[in-house]
Amino acid sequence: MSANPATTPTTETAAETEVAAGYAPTDRTVPTRSRDRARYDRETVHSILDEAYVCHLGFVRDGAPVVLPTLFGRVGETLYVHGSTGSRPLLAAGKADPGLPVCLTVTHVDGLVLARSAFHHSINYRSVVVHGTAYEVTDPDERRMALDALVDHVVPGRSADSRPASNKELAATAVIRLDLNEVSAKLRTGGPNDDPADLGLPFWSGVVPVTPAYGTPVPAADLTPGMTTPDYVTAL
Repeated sequence: MSANPATTPTTETAAETEVAAGYAPTDRTVPTRSRDRARYDRETVHSILDEAYVCHLGFVRDGAPVVLPTLFGRVGETLYVHGSTGSRPLLAAGKADPGLPVCLTVTHVDGLVLARSAFHHSINYRSVVVHGTAYEVTDPDERRMALDALVDHVVPGRSADSRPASNKELAATAVIRLDLNEVSAKLRTGGPNDDPADLGLPFWSGVVPVTPAYGTPVPAADLTPGMTTPDYVTAL
């Protein structure tokens, strides 16, 4: 489609407009409970996705639901998932026409919320749910870009500091693409929601924060002597 330069915003303005617009809510992305916790802006969605290592990919196989944990990577408005060419979802995405209907989720636990009553116990969390159709990536250049994105999603900068996949390895690896169209985030923050009648009960109430932690990098036993730990690793 051709664009009219007189009416098309600059690249920066267009990007800002897209972020501000967010994702349009749908029947599948509007929660039935606690709707005030839902978010549809791209900044929130992208930040939650980018901080996660593992997603859960759900699909239907032979009439039964299947949910698999796997690594993923985000490139703009697209998520990439990889696996063996023999894995079920990647096989299904390649055979299905027009693609494989999936639901992909990620969740961060930020705190354990302990209320005075068992009923009001909860967790503080950030989550994203993506509905859509996954497609097998067959273009060689896109596949290599996607696999680099998967590596860099876990450790930014690592793909440029490791051996690229060989043709044999690429042949054994399948990649599927899921576009970010039908998306929502949901968050809970704050303390317990104790009932007024319970405030005088003799039970501790509060939040136990949960945060990820990285240990000191441990070099491989067969690492070349004198090789230092890369800055992108110590930056973790």
